[in-house]
Amino acid sequence: MNTLMDVLRHRPGWVEVKDEGEWDFYWCDVSWLRENFDHTYMEEHVRISHFRNHYELTRKNYMVKNLKRFRKQLEREEGKLEAAKCDFFPKTFEMPCEYHLFVEEFRKNPGITWIMKPVARSQGKGIFLFRRLKDIMDWRKDTRSSDDQKDDIPVENYVAQRYIENPYLIGGRKFDLRVYVLVMSYIPLRAWLYRDGFARFSNTRFTLNSIDDQYVHLTNVAVQKTSPDYHPKKGCKWMLQRFRQYLASKHGPEVVETLFRDMDNIFVKSLQSVQKVIISDKHCFELYGYDILIDQDLKPWLLEVNASPSLTASSQEDYELKTCLLEDTLHVVDMEGRLTGREKRVGGFDLMWNDGPVSREEGVPDLSGMGNFVTNTHLGCVNDRKKQLRQLFYSLQVQKKASS
Repeated sequence: MNTLMDVLRHRPGWVEVKDEGEWDFYWCDVSWLRENFDHTYMEEHVRISHFRNHYELTRKNYMVKNLKRFRKQLEREEGKLEAAKCDFFPKTFEMPCEYHLFVEEFRKNPGITWIMKPVARSQGKGIFLFRRLKDIMDWRKDTRSSDDQKDDIPVENYVAQRYIENPYLIGGRKFDLRVYVLVMSYIPLRAWLYRDGFARFSNTRFTLNSIDDQYVHLTNVAVQKTSPDYHPKKGCKWMLQRFRQYLASKHGPEVVETLFRDMDNIFVKSLQSVQKVIISDKHCFELYGYDILIDQDLKPWLLEVNASPSLTASSQEDYELKTCLLEDTLHVVDMEGRLTGREKRVGGFDLMWNDGPVSREEGVPDLSGMGNFVTNTHLGCVNDRKKQLRQLFYSLQVQKKASS
């Protein structure tokens, strides 16, 4: 089910154009961006769906490099307590260039599990777990640097990452969360968080004994749907609202509020870590897919950020989520020029950061360092987007008539 084409073709007043025709909006893939961005003239109103060097956040090695640099900057400028807010990604080394650093760390902690991931592939391709150095000797032999290969997909470059051995389990199964963040600008940073998302479960009960069983450890739908236990109608997903309710019933609402606030911190800090390196072109926006793992202590970990999160639907519920997500993305991008730019909510999107944290309460000054400041995020809460959109566009029409 092609959610993207369905949404774009059904949008009132929008017309699909052929390859050679003039266009105003292009939901492009990253390969088009790489080949055409520098040779394409775009008028003021034109929009495309990626920032030109998005890979600074969405390639696994660059993401970690930028987070490490940002953490050092915070420690230098604001102290260790603030820097500790960046401790949400597992210890990671780029291969082969950091092989010797990795070996040093590996020998300090014998017996723990590591996970090896290609830096630029998705859907679980090329990933494996290991506990012995000899399992990764192939990467040591390759000494080429990837610095001049940013736009290629060099499968020989990997990251070795400490595997989270104590994931939070539901029904004995591992899962991760897919959360959607829409960035309209990096300078100033303007980011929206979508209320809906989902938990992706493995089909097989979790055990550390079987490190070769991808169905135990990799929760990607592309991997799980090849499992003999996969049920195509049920899929292996929970909507985030159901997940939040489950946690609240087990641990209480205050604990859940803390967990979701910690996830807000991940979204903001990761975006801030690339704010100075991403080329913030006015024509660009980006819908990121964040993958978050939660451990038994209810600590969230950032696994990766996807520049092209899957928009293919694996069930009817999935189809509805993704079509609504895309419709609301287009509302925020606002090619029709209907919004005032002062909105804090559009459909399922809540304005999370607008050159500073956005408060849920109207008129509250920026007291983000204080306990009574509550960020304008509602991840996993009720998404009454249709009602909100009706009210929003009605009030905008009334304002327009009054001003004219």
